[in-house]
This record gives sequence, structure tokens and C-alpha cells, in this order.
Amino acid sequence: MEKIIELKHISKSFDGETVLDDISLDIHDNEFLTLLGPSGCGKTTTLRMIGGFEHPDQGDVVFMGKRINDEPPHKRNVNTVFQKYALFPHLSVFENVAFPLRERKVPKKEIEEKVNEMLKTVMMSAFANRRVTSLSGGQQQRVAIARALINHPKILLLDEPLGALDLKLRKDMQVELKKIQKSTGITFVFVTHDQEEALSMSDTIVVMSEGKIQQIGTPTEIYNEPVNAFVADFIGESNILDGVMLDDFRVKFAGHTFECLDKGFAKNEPVDVVVRPEDVDVVDPAEAELCGDVTSVTFLGVHNELIVDIAGFKWMIQTTDFVAEGAHIGIKLDPDAIHIMKKSKYSGMFGDYSTFSDEADELANVQDEEDAE
Repeated sequence: MEKIIELKHISKSFDGETVLDDISLDIHDNEFLTLLGPSGCGKTTTLRMIGGFEHPDQGDVVFMGKRINDEPPHKRNVNTVFQKYALFPHLSVFENVAFPLRERKVPKKEIEEKVNEMLKTVMMSAFANRRVTSLSGGQQQRVAIARALINHPKILLLDEPLGALDLKLRKDMQVELKKIQKSTGITFVFVTHDQEEALSMSDTIVVMSEGKIQQIGTPTEIYNEPVNAFVADFIGESNILDGVMLDDFRVKFAGHTFECLDKGFAKNEPVDVVVRPEDVDVVDPAEAELCGDVTSVTFLGVHNELIVDIAGFKWMIQTTDFVAEGAHIGIKLDPDAIHIMKKSKYSGMFGDYSTFSDEADELANVQDEEDAE
């Protein structure tokens, strides 16, 4: 695929704080690429860099082979849809979408044809004469997207556009955005902190943390083969344990040796071991190498979510079987359930389900310190 945007060694600081730290990224024609990460990771600044709303302190932004660091937003073949759609409340749906064409003095007949075509694409033809103030949030978003696409930009930037929508509408719009991207052939660059949005819509996911790109890959690659503990924890649920790679295809963790599918590590190299909750089989303790006590059970409709204490480490296990709280169970791990990662700066920071958030961990640590005084 043809490269449209190249970010080359981009760095950016605000008030002495580094927001982007030497990132490089290629964005291709007809690609749905998602910048994913927590608040403050640099994803929105990256988006604004592409759009021309921010300029790099170091590095280059290259568009179709041309350096565009100093080009203002209106001279870039790029449009942006923000979380706040910035529609004109006094204009109809038709006129909101037509506005960019009228600014360019496009002939009236051509405007009518293009706007009607675009409204059809976003399924808003029946609302053409309505005021945008009478529309729902999802309908307003469709209008904002239609207006952004009417000039057929090479790239559409979307900065958390689904954040204000309710859950069901958000899911509907995930499907619609992907359809619109495929039907128009325009490259979409989408910013979100929501892993489900990223996994369901993207061709490529760029996981970011602390101003750096942690991993670039397809949704399947990112989920099944995370490169470090941050990615494994941020994308889905993960049990992350300390391990030692004894040899190719053999790893020791939780006091036992297991067969795995990984190789290429040094003999006896310390590693991080990832086991996804859905890949764990609950078995009779007599049949298992690892056994523990179920400390909580949460019914989630499709499956039950168990927290299981195994030698002091709290595992999350997802199973369709009913398991009672307080039960003593065994767990079985097949080789393909185990993924090995190299140690990183994030090792030891994630993976135990004593709590479900960093904030809860911090509060617990403060309470422990107070109790000790």
C-alpha cells in the first residue's frame, strides 16, 4: 500500500514536559489506523501533528513525499472530526454538509449532487432539511463526518468521536464508521482510549504510552502477541506472571514447568508470561498442576468471571461453567494459552487481579502505610 503520511522521529514538549518522544509512524492509503492509549500518552498530539494544529519540536511530517511541518491545517488535504462536532446550529443538515463546497464556490448543481451522495453514504438522506439541533448525538456525528468527507480528503482524522454516545449507539457507529471508510477509500486515523473500539474497527493499531509507540500491528497481532506488559494489560484482560525461559518451548512460572510455543530466548532468561483469562480451563484439582481458591465470581452473561487465589497471585479466569465462590479448583494451561514476552520497564506493574485499577492499588498502598504508622 502507498504511504500517505510519514512521521519521522517526531518529538514534542509542552512547558518542559515531553509529550511525544522520538516517534516514527507510516500511514497508508485506504487504511483504518487507530492511535490507542490512556490519557496523556500522546495520541491526540500525534493526531494534531498530522492535522497541522501542532508542530513538532524535532522531526518531520511528510505527506505524499513532501515535508509539511509548517503548512497550516487548511492547506493540508486532511479533515478532522472532533468529539464536539462544531456543526452550524442555524443551518439544515444539507447546508451543514454543503458548507465546504459553497466556500469553494462549487456550482450549485454539483453541490446538490455531491451532498445528496454523501448524505446517502452516511444514511442521513431523510434528514436533509432538518435543523441539526433536532438530531440525536449519533445523527449529528454522521452529519459531521459527511461534512468532513465532502471534499474527499486523503485522510480523515477522528479524535475520540464516539466518546459522547451511549453504549449501543457507540457500537452501531463503530460498524458504520468502518463501512464508510471502506466505501469511500479514504484513510481514517482514529484516536481512542477504548480497546474494544480499536479491536473492532482497525486495520492497524498503534499502542502508545508515555509519549512512545509501544507496538504497531493488526488487532489480532496486538491481542495475541503483545510485546510487553503494558500492551498485554491495556489490550484486554491478562494474567501476567514472572517466569524463566528454561529452553525453547519450555518455561517455568508459578512454581511449575510448562510447554509453550515460544523460542529464541536465552537459556534461563527471566521473562514475563501472559495468560489470557479465556484461555484457562477449569478442571478438577486432582488433574491440575496449579490449584487455587475462588475468591469472587461475577456473572457477565456470556461467561462467569472468576478471581482465583493461586499461591497468593490473583488470577482472572473466564468460564462458561458455574463455579461457586470459595470453591477449590484446578486450572489447565495448553501450550498455545501461554505467551512469552521479554522483560521491560513495565514488568511487575500489571497482571495480578487483587484490584482492577491502578487507582485502587494506590489507595490500598496508602491505607497500608497508614495502618503501619
